[in-house]
Amino acid sequence: MRDVRMRGFREHTTVERALEILEQRIQRLGDEPVPIARSAGRVAAEFVLARASVPHFARSAMDGYALAAEATFVAAASAPVELALVGASFPGRPHAGAIRRGEAVRITTGAPVPEGADAVLMAEHAEEAAGSGGAEVVRVRQPVPPGKHIAVIGEDVLAGAAVVSAGRRLRPQDVGVLASTGVAELRVVRRPSVRILITGDELLPPGSMPSGACIVDANSLVLSALAYRDGAEDVTVAYVPDRREAVRGALSSSGASGADVVLVSGGSSVGSEDHAPLVLAELGEVAVHGVAMRPAKPAGFGFLAGGRPVFLLPGNPVSCLCAYEFFAGPSIRALGGLPRAWPHRRRWCVVASKIVSAPGRVDYVRVRVDGDRVFPIATSGASILSSTTRADGAVIVPGEQEAIGEGAEVEVLLYDA
Repeated sequence: MRDVRMRGFREHTTVERALEILEQRIQRLGDEPVPIARSAGRVAAEFVLARASVPHFARSAMDGYALAAEATFVAAASAPVELALVGASFPGRPHAGAIRRGEAVRITTGAPVPEGADAVLMAEHAEEAAGSGGAEVVRVRQPVPPGKHIAVIGEDVLAGAAVVSAGRRLRPQDVGVLASTGVAELRVVRRPSVRILITGDELLPPGSMPSGACIVDANSLVLSALAYRDGAEDVTVAYVPDRREAVRGALSSSGASGADVVLVSGGSSVGSEDHAPLVLAELGEVAVHGVAMRPAKPAGFGFLAGGRPVFLLPGNPVSCLCAYEFFAGPSIRALGGLPRAWPHRRRWCVVASKIVSAPGRVDYVRVRVDGDRVFPIATSGASILSSTTRADGAVIVPGEQEAIGEGAEVEVLLYDA
């Protein structure tokens, strides 16, 4: 590849073309089995079938009395029918044996319906009393039809039915249904591991106090949180000096470590110490370097031997965030079987102050939302990370659009969930 250090980019790849390359080159990872207790949030790799019906026995849907419905057909408030109370059925403690016509069993919600019963009478439509011989009876004041208040076998889920489709991200309720059908383990898409290389001689680890000519690294924290948001299984961080051999060693070891994605923060632009693009070209390939966007123009990506993606993210914090959201984030999600689309809540707002852009580039504009109106944040500096904390979200201005005038409607990608 051409060495652009201290020379600048001759041309820039469009955002659309960069995304096309990533969609062509990056597909989801393979499958792995996980226990049902650890499957929430994972993406199912196959259709998952119910191993048992739910319920797998007829159970009561009401507190009351299990009985043969026919015995109640002539019951009335003025002429109740007396049934012998012969036992009780509770969840996990069913009534032993069958009941006959003229008998009833006290039953609670979720308890097995005893053999011989085909209905459950609600408790408020009957009363217990002592019969003429001293035995307990139930006085039924209202008839009940067959099947009333009984959940039949398979009413919720039938054994063998598809409960979850392949590609579905498992919600808590999905996991609950699967567990109720007897599923103990299922195959899910493997989550990607991410290696973050923070380059720069001037950087101190998070938690340090800025001093002298050194600044505290913020990008590793932002990138780690974003990667976990997008479904990464684990994230590791390494600090790399601005030395060509150090960058080469870090990229080589990242490939050998088995990381599915490598994020390089810094060292990707046109400065004399920006070694990452040339090193990546030696170890694999650089597919894109220099994108028609603002901020994050020096961003790029390529692939190590074996096709493992490496994202070249600018060191300036806002540029780093922007490049991640456009290129690395969708790729990490796709590897884990998730949609590539940005996972932001969206809303439409009216532009209160003109959003300036330039044709031919995509602009990532930080904005503040007030009611249904949106205001661009005054600063455009790629190093002003606090602009993203003052902002409520971002507006993406397409490359073919010069500016968005006051009064226009725009879609805002909101930072908060």
